[in-house]
Amino acid sequence: MPTDQVCLGRKRPVPSCPNPLFLQWLTELRDSAKEKGLKTQYVYQKAINSLKKYPLPLKNGKEAKILQNFGDGICKILDERLQKHYREHGSDAPIHLATSCQGSNVASSKQMEEPRKEPSGNLSEPMEKGTKKKREYVPQKRSGGYAVLLTLYRHAQMPGSKGFMFRNELQTEAQPLCEKSFTVPDLGSKYTAWSSVSTLIQKDLLVKTHNPASGEEDSRDGPDEEQEDKESCRSSKTSERLATALSVNQATGHISESDAAGKSQTLETGRTAMGWHLPPGSYDIVLCVDVIETTGGSSGRKQELVKELQRNCVTFDIRKLNVGDFLWVAREKVTPVPGQLRPPVGKELVLDYIIERKRMDDLCGSIIDGRFREQKFRLKRCGLRKPIYLVEECGSAAAHLSIPESTLQQAIVNTQVVDGFFVKRVQDVKESAAYLTIMTRYLQKLYHNCTLFCRSRELEGDGGDESEQTANLSCSLMAFTEFNYGAIKNKCQTVREVFARQLMQISGVSGDKAAAVLEHYSTVSSLLQAYDRCSSESEKEKLLSSIKYGKLKRNLGPALSRTIYQLYCTRGPLS
Repeated sequence: MPTDQVCLGRKRPVPSCPNPLFLQWLTELRDSAKEKGLKTQYVYQKAINSLKKYPLPLKNGKEAKILQNFGDGICKILDERLQKHYREHGSDAPIHLATSCQGSNVASSKQMEEPRKEPSGNLSEPMEKGTKKKREYVPQKRSGGYAVLLTLYRHAQMPGSKGFMFRNELQTEAQPLCEKSFTVPDLGSKYTAWSSVSTLIQKDLLVKTHNPASGEEDSRDGPDEEQEDKESCRSSKTSERLATALSVNQATGHISESDAAGKSQTLETGRTAMGWHLPPGSYDIVLCVDVIETTGGSSGRKQELVKELQRNCVTFDIRKLNVGDFLWVAREKVTPVPGQLRPPVGKELVLDYIIERKRMDDLCGSIIDGRFREQKFRLKRCGLRKPIYLVEECGSAAAHLSIPESTLQQAIVNTQVVDGFFVKRVQDVKESAAYLTIMTRYLQKLYHNCTLFCRSRELEGDGGDESEQTANLSCSLMAFTEFNYGAIKNKCQTVREVFARQLMQISGVSGDKAAAVLEHYSTVSSLLQAYDRCSSESEKEKLLSSIKYGKLKRNLGPALSRTIYQLYCTRGPLS
């Protein structure tokens, strides 16, 4: 019976990493970008995928330019790292022996030697040593993961520590140790410093509990005993790794306890939630003009404003403002770096003055389409303390508009008396430019000797008393990026914000009235549940009537309460 001939032989090993050093460096760059929440992590990942498919060894980064997804920037980084590698290991140091491959080669030699040294020992030990050793995860200095770990570690060392921290509490205490904000992403990015918490959870350095469907991690009741014991047990398991990671950072000069403590003392009283400040003389006061004020529409009239500001020698910058038409920023003075085309970008803090400019015809149009009330509401909620309405009366043009002039004048008076805005009336564009010039010079004098601290609106509210700040020659202001991001009109909204917008569509419901309702019922669901608990129809109609709103603390009233009830509880068409 014929048998199949079986050929036995040794299979030639296929090298899995012809350019292991480049692969290792790109992986490190990708992980670093991912830790910081940068979009370049995807660029590095594409380059890694291309490099893995390339079967030939590369001599330098310049040769890698033939590969897909390898641009000048990545090739330059690889060449710089390669030069550093040669300086540290000699010019003849091999670059095509994989770290992983090297590890396997070294391990195989160790496996051959170990049994000779201890022939009676267990052979499984050398096999374990031969496997690739996973590098310990250590977050970078002043990154989100670094700040969270250090804050939790310090909290765990305190006597009487409860063994866990709520999210808001953790963000507040960790913010001075981190360069990025825990609540507001940078422009062009959706990631904050808090995004790195997912990495800490994956690395088993952090335990996250109490995450309800509403998305709020801060539980008012706190964890129950089982979960508290579970968390303290997990933290005791990982405390050694946490201390090791922090000691590695300290050994490489990444932090000193006294330095961090000094910073936290210097940045006390909530002024330094973002962790930096601008001393007197280190910044310029710059007028920011919304791009809409210089382009589109009657461009000739808009360009006249720019020319007037230039003629008055006003330092201004044209940019996209998500709320308001004009505001002022304190821009950090920076010195150009030799060899670079552009100077580094200076930090910017928004001063407390913001201007909304209205011509009479624009005011008429905004009242008709509902923009007028919405713009005032957004200006009051933007976080700046001094909103200003700049009204250009434009002579007798108001007499020919679709709304009577008396109605327009009444709207302007209401803006000043009821809404608390400062209203400045001017005749034309030249007077508007003159007012902006005077305001710019006034603010330059006002903030001349002030130390400006950066504050986070989410963590600290809208700031303290201005008289106290003037007395101490210091003030806490928002960073421009945080202010402009928070003022985005059509950004992703929470259920609470959508509910507020729904209420404001009802005739007679102002921003103050909607805010008062939200204080008692933050979502539509909570309001409907309250209606279900009422025993009679009349009680449901009067449920919201006694809610106080505004500075005068007036009642919402039975008529508005009935309207809201009918809107949300009437199944058929409204009568």
